[in-house]
Amino acid sequence: MALLVVKSSKLERSGQILKVGNRPCNPSVFNPTQLKASQWVHVATEAGFSRVILTAKHHDGFCLWPSEYTDYSVKASPWRNGKGDVVAELAMAAKEAGIALGLYLSPWDGHEDCYGKTVEYNEFYMGQMAELLTMYGDIKEVWLDGAKGEGEEDMEYYFDAWFSLIRQLQPGAVIFSNAGPDTRWIGDEAGIAGSTCWSLFNRSIAEIGGAYPQDSRAGDPHGHDWVPAECDVSIRPGLLSDEDIQVLQEFKELRRSLFSNNLAKNALLNVSSIRGGNGNSQFRPYNVLEEGIHTFWAPEEDQSVWVLCLDLKESVSFNVLQVQEPIHMGQRIIEFYLEILSGGGWKKVITGTTVGYKRLLQFPTVQSQYLKLVIDKSRAAPLISYLGIHMDQFSILNHASNGNSQAYVNGSQVLQQVAYNHSQTPTLQ
Repeated sequence: MALLVVKSSKLERSGQILKVGNRPCNPSVFNPTQLKASQWVHVATEAGFSRVILTAKHHDGFCLWPSEYTDYSVKASPWRNGKGDVVAELAMAAKEAGIALGLYLSPWDGHEDCYGKTVEYNEFYMGQMAELLTMYGDIKEVWLDGAKGEGEEDMEYYFDAWFSLIRQLQPGAVIFSNAGPDTRWIGDEAGIAGSTCWSLFNRSIAEIGGAYPQDSRAGDPHGHDWVPAECDVSIRPGLLSDEDIQVLQEFKELRRSLFSNNLAKNALLNVSSIRGGNGNSQFRPYNVLEEGIHTFWAPEEDQSVWVLCLDLKESVSFNVLQVQEPIHMGQRIIEFYLEILSGGGWKKVITGTTVGYKRLLQFPTVQSQYLKLVIDKSRAAPLISYLGIHMDQFSILNHASNGNSQAYVNGSQVLQQVAYNHSQTPTLQ
């Protein structure tokens, strides 16, 4: 899912910034005279984003809407003569553009005297949450965390009550935190998920605001809860600059140029098996060349290895593999790899673990006409809804060696000559 996050506590005026986590500044500091929420939304939609998330209140406690529960908000600032409402302006712009809106409401509040008094502050927080979820239309996502003020370790947040309120007021909203319940934080602000990343998760081992277990990054194939991971990236302070807008537009063009052409779209396919036999068109292998998750190749069940062979009809250069599972049927694949026919033998190009809704793997450019996608471990019979072969002419790979003369890219093994038992796989025809 594409997101553009705008942080409230970094809206600046004349170089002055409301400091995140510090004691509050005077509301007079907040006067972003050039603020234009419709510009944010326009930039987001033009760059291909599907959702914007606004930090309605960060740890300093300053509210970007005129909350009735505090005087520390836009109504105490000179912006719009105290009549402004950033949340309202963004909600209107998002609605007009047809883009989804999400909100973050910081549990930690460095301004309010009631912070630290568990019952009183929880009532205060839920009051503010109710304002945000009833005054601004459809809210698609709610972000929160377990951040606490210094010396307030004993402060208790009533998360279950908060979740119930959100479900009541915005039943369609996704709730995000480092422990779910709907999506989980990956554990960093570098935008990097685990190379293995299961949507399955055990919420019982994760505490909102507590230490982040390895499962936050990797998930758990035996987990009891469906809590997909969501990455965020720390952003620059201030309003959107012309340079920011240019970078986002370039990002859109890069995605378009990279993924608009599937080099495998006209390939001839051969597979290890088709569920129901070769005449079953419902699960035919050519479904993997049709975009979308509702059609897919399904092999026979009770197999130990699953192979999808491609003949691209001519030798092509490529360096990106795209694989998708029909995620509504569950996340199944545990391990897979891609091979190419080169120099008279099969060479392993890239290995991967989980797939999920979409997996992109990048590797040094290779050239071949014949490819094999081999799934050698899966929780159940694997299902593939889409497979793409692409050429990225823009990105630069970082190489690292493990000391065994095997090349690695982004933690994935590449170009390793392998011995292969051809009796276990179909031949290319």
